[in-house]
Amino acid sequence: MRKIYAACLHFFACGLFLATLLMSSCKKDKSTPIPVPKPIATLGMYEVDSGIYKRIFIPITKVGTQSVTYYSVFDTGSTGMTIDATGLIPASMITNAGITVAGDSVNVNGITITSQTAVIAYGNAQSEIQEFGNLAYAPVTIGDQNGNVTTTRIPIFLYYKIVDNTTGQKQPAHSNDVFGVGPGVSFANSNIGSPLSYFKTAAEVTSGFKLAMLNNAAFSLTGTYVSGLLTIGLVPNDLAINGFVMHNLTYYSQGGYSPDIPATINYNGTSVAGTILFDTGTPAISTIANQQAASNISQLPTNTSVTITTGKGFSYSYTTASANDITQVAKPSYTGDPRTIFSINFFTDNEFLMDYADHKIGLKNN
Repeated sequence: MRKIYAACLHFFACGLFLATLLMSSCKKDKSTPIPVPKPIATLGMYEVDSGIYKRIFIPITKVGTQSVTYYSVFDTGSTGMTIDATGLIPASMITNAGITVAGDSVNVNGITITSQTAVIAYGNAQSEIQEFGNLAYAPVTIGDQNGNVTTTRIPIFLYYKIVDNTTGQKQPAHSNDVFGVGPGVSFANSNIGSPLSYFKTAAEVTSGFKLAMLNNAAFSLTGTYVSGLLTIGLVPNDLAINGFVMHNLTYYSQGGYSPDIPATINYNGTSVAGTILFDTGTPAISTIANQQAASNISQLPTNTSVTITTGKGFSYSYTTASANDITQVAKPSYTGDPRTIFSINFFTDNEFLMDYADHKIGLKNN
């Protein structure tokens, strides 16, 4: 009897111990907060107004092992990072004929430069800038002392020469460094995508970025730093019903997914259906493509009302002014571009979201 009693006590004590553990475990589970998904980084950029052009620049402070201070145009209208080779590799490697690469590739200052060459063009048939260079690979630090993040080794376009194709004049080094964050791949080399698309995301975070509404009052000649403009990595709240109207992108065999969105544009009693590019890289004048226009190109009068309505129901209206929201109408046969392109002024009134994983663009009124 004594042994049975002792065994019962032992069993009872074990039961109490297990129950205590279970209760502690339950209490711990209830008190442990569920991790909240966080974006990869939130960075500021510099808003610049030359008096003619508005730009937003993102700082580039390291390429490979080279610490630098360059400012790249943040461009939703192109794909891929381009940067001048000057200051990144020895000057002896840069010639008028190209970058000296022995064999298939060469590694210098932590930058792998391949022998694959290309030309990238920006603008249209009436005004075109061309960059001549090579496919290269390097880790890149985006941002400055105000906040920064470093990529893994990513493909970039390293150019050695930049030319204004309308005049034939060579342009200064780093005068057209571009940080192209559009979807798809670069037309110059299909290995090059948006530098923001290469970040590895944690669970519950989607590859992409969110661009806050630009501060129109912050644009200045010397450049004003505005914090929190760029969020890298999209959390569930960004993609939930959060005011963004989402637009599925179309895939093409050349260039991949296109940032052009089907829409209708209304102005002066005229309605034009086509595709729209919302482009931070267009610094001054929006262009409505209309093959039926009275002339090759003409500027809309001041106080003209313009309304954009996309096929998904996003709508935005503005009124042209003498020094703001300047808009022209042009025949695609003249510009060589069938798209309607809205300039950086669109982004002073609206938010923009790019979902690389699901190939969507989100637009949001403010």
